Amino acid sequence: MADGSSDTPTSKASVPTPGELRRAYREELEPGERSVLWSWLGFTLTFGAVRAITYSIRGGSTRFHNLTIGGVHLHHYMWGIGMVSAVGALAVAGCERKRRHPVTGVVYGSGMALIVDEFALLLDLKDVYWASEGRVSVDLGVGVVALGGTALSIRPILSRLARDRSLTHHRP
Repeated sequence: MADGSSDTPTSKASVPTPGELRRAYREELEPGERSVLWSWLGFTLTFGAVRAITYSIRGGSTRFHNLTIGGVHLHHYMWGIGMVSAVGALAVAGCERKRRHPVTGVVYGSGMALIVDEFALLLDLKDVYWASEGRVSVDLGVGVVALGGTALSIRPILSRLARDRSLTHHRP
């Protein structure tokens, strides 16, 4: 064109900006949906980290070690029960703003991941954590569920970002 403009739309980076993410988060998710998203993110990240650390300890890593007090191993489900209990107390006695706070969702999801990761121990009351050859399939199964829940809860934000990108790319 004679004025230097182009017929093609201005191309934006394919990665959304932090501002676009914040706007989509606030406008597309209700407070309850935000809590669900933060819970799934907490669960997924904690479960992944705990699995990695546990496999590292099992493999003989010197970076991580089991936590023991007086020769007694402190299993991580114990911390999870404490975290979920704290969120329960907040749900019963806390104000709505605190119940819906992102940290509350993360603490709940992380606590649940710590409990779920050692469910066999809680069920049998024996430390059979590594006894089954099927441990990898359980890890993968829970991991897939965690990623699926996270993906479903973040879907409204991703849809919004895709819509915004589509509108930007099709403007005359």
